[in-house]
Amino acid sequence: MAKSGVFIRGLATILFGFLSFNPVQAEGAIRQYQFDVQVKNVSRLCHAKPIVTVNGRFPGPTIYAREGDRVLINVSNHAQYNMSIHWHGLKQYRNGWADGPAYITQCPIQTGSSYVYAFNVTGQRGTLWWHAHILWLRATVYGAIVIMPKQGTPFPFPQPEREEIILLGEWWHADVEEVVKQGNNLGLPPNMSDAHTINGKPGPLFPCSEKHTFAMEVEQGKTYLLRIINSALNDELFFAIAGHNVTVVEIDAVYTKPFTTQALIIAPGQTTNVLVRANQLPGRYFMAVRPFIDVPIPVDNKTATAILQYKGIPNTVIPTLPQLPAPNDSALVLSYNKKLRSLNSPKYPANVPLKVDRNLFYTVGLGMNSCPTCVNGTRLTASLNNISFLMPQIGLLQAHYFKTKGVFRTDFPDRPPTPFNYTGAPLTANLGTAKGTRLSKIAFNSTVELVLQDTNLLTVESHPFHLHGYNFFVVGTGIGNFKPARDPAKYNLVDPPERNTVGVPTGGWTAIRFTANNPGVWFLHCHLELHTGWGLKTAFVVEDGPGSDQTVLPPPKDLPPC
Repeated sequence: MAKSGVFIRGLATILFGFLSFNPVQAEGAIRQYQFDVQVKNVSRLCHAKPIVTVNGRFPGPTIYAREGDRVLINVSNHAQYNMSIHWHGLKQYRNGWADGPAYITQCPIQTGSSYVYAFNVTGQRGTLWWHAHILWLRATVYGAIVIMPKQGTPFPFPQPEREEIILLGEWWHADVEEVVKQGNNLGLPPNMSDAHTINGKPGPLFPCSEKHTFAMEVEQGKTYLLRIINSALNDELFFAIAGHNVTVVEIDAVYTKPFTTQALIIAPGQTTNVLVRANQLPGRYFMAVRPFIDVPIPVDNKTATAILQYKGIPNTVIPTLPQLPAPNDSALVLSYNKKLRSLNSPKYPANVPLKVDRNLFYTVGLGMNSCPTCVNGTRLTASLNNISFLMPQIGLLQAHYFKTKGVFRTDFPDRPPTPFNYTGAPLTANLGTAKGTRLSKIAFNSTVELVLQDTNLLTVESHPFHLHGYNFFVVGTGIGNFKPARDPAKYNLVDPPERNTVGVPTGGWTAIRFTANNPGVWFLHCHLELHTGWGLKTAFVVEDGPGSDQTVLPPPKDLPPC
């Protein structure tokens, strides 16, 4: 396992202060990392540009830990942008202070300042990831998190010969923040990316990219584990390897019942671990990614590639391309997602809530609001239950913990104010979308069912939703309008997939269940950065429980100021 990063000496006092306040100690080792956020010139697609990086690397360094470890990451911000980093999929029990989304659990780390993210890895093992959680900076600020099982605990699948991290991303020629500003000023979507990438490299199908190609060497007959992460800002992606099937064994750091497939679909924010066996004629084979899009919306539909290369095969051999699914193959996507099942073994049970205390129904809508200065006189917006989320100026968790009034309201509606035929013919640009910082208050340890319903207010579209602080069970999904009298009878309450990010299908719905046993303020948002920026987000305030170990921990002393 790769060595963890090393702290700068001056951190000893800060760390001692943090550890002395925090009563929760891990049973494993302490893993220490230093993250220097800095600007570096990087060359792709025939020209160079400055990008924000961690430790000068793109993608950033991998965090390695073992279940039961404590992780301490000092983030020092040397870039011109304020920064916050989210450890995507880590549950952060009682410890939202380490979750990272700007203005939700903390104010960002200002230029020239540092903040220590400190958290325990409890009851989790597998592949997660980290990324910037402010502006569109996660376009280049991201990396993998690999959590190994406890010592002596084998994988519940054949031990691989070796493993590789496969980070899928996007690349823009221009400065991403300038691209976003231009789109906002015009009231239009920002320009799409110029390429997709695999481990930061677009592959040889793009100009000037022969040296910007990731290659993985394999040996005949051996099995390899790929830890695949969709770090792209705005695209769900198909992934396949020419000539090779893959066996899915884990999603979002939860083991699954294994199944074999030629191609997989992975939404932004999701992770998928697969086994691939080098059982073909020795040669060179492309791994390839291309977006899935089943509505007429412009996307960067070019194919990024990496190479699976058998040992001893010269680089002069031209790789073969896989046959990726059609870009609009929604039937394949639905079929693939139905195959995902929790392992649900005695060691790794699926503890699905069977009784529901709180039923929530959220409509997902796109729309247009008036904007006299915009190019069409309108600005695109997005909402949940017709509320477009307004970001606060201080961290919501801080406001909750210190009982600061006037920052947010807890009257987010449990269902939309105006029922309608959600997926029928397009109605209007919106139904009187309101702006507000409105959250939903959830009783500690209550069981929650949330149905996310796509709508056709402006257009139907798929939406990957991420819930911070929790895993949830995806108990049902369907096309069309959710029917409460009919659809729950079809739920899978035995071995549904357990995730932290789930796709709401185009013109359809998804039902998830979780137990609200992690107190604090937890962000819920679409993981398409475009939609999040337009307001497709909210948060849950999960109240403290009665026990001393069921309350939000005190904030660290070095929490960034607002």
